[in-house]
Amino acid sequence: MTSSPARIFGLRTILVIVFAFLYIPIAVLVALAFNQGGLPTVWSGFSLKWYASLAGNAAILSAALNTLIVALVSTAIATLLGTLLAIGVEMRRQYGSGLEALIFAPMIIPDIVLAVALLSFFSMLDFTLGLHTIILAHVVFNLAFVCSVVRARLKSFDWSIVEASADLGASAVTTFRRVTLPVILPAVVAGALLAFTLSVDEFIIAFFTAGAGRASTTLPMQIYSMIRFGITPEINALATIVMAVSITALTLSQRLNRGVIGQ
Repeated sequence: MTSSPARIFGLRTILVIVFAFLYIPIAVLVALAFNQGGLPTVWSGFSLKWYASLAGNAAILSAALNTLIVALVSTAIATLLGTLLAIGVEMRRQYGSGLEALIFAPMIIPDIVLAVALLSFFSMLDFTLGLHTIILAHVVFNLAFVCSVVRARLKSFDWSIVEASADLGASAVTTFRRVTLPVILPAVVAGALLAFTLSVDEFIIAFFTAGAGRASTTLPMQIYSMIRFGITPEINALATIVMAVSITALTLSQRLNRGVIGQ
């Protein structure tokens, strides 16, 4: 059944409106990050001075370093555990909806609920809050995303080659390193990039599980503390950098994941 020209025009109009609603504010933010003047409503010329100002801001640099540490460490742990979890679940081959719910619960539970639960858990164990608790919290929800991406690749994995490797005398470690890992590596990298992106952007859980002081302040927390006094071109520049890093990592993850699903 072919659509009428009027219907096609209407659908395209709706699509344009939706994309405009989504991306015009982002385009304005990026443009104002390069505005020479400090007024958000007046364009005074192209300038990079706000990025230079960020480079000299000790609080922002400290928060950026904390964010990088949290993202890298939590991504490494979540990637390892998520990959092993995905392999274990798929090797079992028979699992119920209860196991699925347990694995993907951190992806579904609202951030505020997960943040309160983690804070209560750390308080019960008498943990001193800091970067280490933020890292553990990020591992909790990142693990589910990594597991989901790796499992998508394992759905089409031929387990007979693992059995053949074992029959030929290879150990479990050798089989994983030389047979399983090369096949699922694109999915592992895609999951790691997705986890890194989520960790860089995450605010609510980090806010609840961070300790007091600058030592455990992440970049999203720093942006929030700055924005309470009003939006400045410096905040726009900082938000543009964070967005560029996130989009780059997410794009790489999607490209790798698209290749994984297509195999």
